[in-house]
Amino acid sequence: MKVVNVVGARPNFMKMAPIIEAMNRHPHTIEHLLVHTGQHYDDRMSQAFFEDLGMPRPDVDLGVGSGSHAEQTARIMVEFEKVCLREQPDLVVVVGDVNSTMACAITAKKLGIGVAHVEAGLRSRDMAMPEEINRLCTDVLCDYLFTTDRFANENLKAEGVPEDKIFFVGNVMIDTLMKHRRLAERLDLSRRWGLDRQGYTTVTLHRPSNVDDRSTLEGILIALKEISAHMPVVFPVHPRTRQRVEAFGLGHFLGNGSRPSGVWAVEPLGYLDFLHLNLNARMVLTDSGGLQEETTVLGVPCITLRDNTERPVTCVEGTNVLVGSRTDRILEAAHRAMRGDIPEGRVPRLWDGMAAQRIVQCILQHGKPACP
Repeated sequence: MKVVNVVGARPNFMKMAPIIEAMNRHPHTIEHLLVHTGQHYDDRMSQAFFEDLGMPRPDVDLGVGSGSHAEQTARIMVEFEKVCLREQPDLVVVVGDVNSTMACAITAKKLGIGVAHVEAGLRSRDMAMPEEINRLCTDVLCDYLFTTDRFANENLKAEGVPEDKIFFVGNVMIDTLMKHRRLAERLDLSRRWGLDRQGYTTVTLHRPSNVDDRSTLEGILIALKEISAHMPVVFPVHPRTRQRVEAFGLGHFLGNGSRPSGVWAVEPLGYLDFLHLNLNARMVLTDSGGLQEETTVLGVPCITLRDNTERPVTCVEGTNVLVGSRTDRILEAAHRAMRGDIPEGRVPRLWDGMAAQRIVQCILQHGKPACP
């Protein structure tokens, strides 16, 4: 089989790395190439992740860059169609829920090429999220739907997806975490920064619903400032978030010194450095999907600054709690976490570091999808 694997944004890299590694174990039966759409084009947001995860350099880089959702999706489709026509793959593998995922799935399917979606079936029920639209469109089209948990299976079945397309394989994000955890533990970043184990908080913030409205962003930053009175708050600031902070005149909430103090704004970190910080943090505040999963496995309290999640298993079985973006709710959850008043949780079924192997075995077993 000839397979094209697609990545576009940095969460994709963490999901694709173990799949590529698993495919490499079958060189006589799977020929694969890696296409990077260039949706995340900042070196700190993209290139560093290839280096940390040991992924091969992309065989093709579409270099689409930024733009509106329509512009970016259209450019990806135009450029990816050229790749498909040139390479004539039997299968395209897409991961996650970014614009690249949907764009490449649509393009391949219109050319009669089979498509596999890794992390299928996740639903937030929030159609204001671009990612939710991407998930729904992608899953309708795909021949292989690889799911992470029982909730995803139930979602797909409720939407009328035939059961023979659904494959419960586990979570490839956790494959990557387990492979790199020991190396991340050995890093000395927290020591060099003067951070005590479980004596600080880490934060990520990037969703438009949190950063595009001044009052919402200010409310979150007020909460972070209050938390920083109890412990350092380490905030690797997404480039888009930094732009909004500066545009809204909220830069006074962030400290930028050489030592952690208050809400300590730092540049985006590579995968290993950030995993190291989260391993040793007292709690994590985030609006990211992947961090909800990683903290569940690490046993670290996760306070998610959203009103919904496409990963409910992290709330039901893990360490995740949804609080939205209101200052008082964020602080209430943070104080509970500081007191140790958040359930320890457990690791969901099949989050065991072997999801990618199951995916590749499934592809080998079922072969090229029968496309019209």
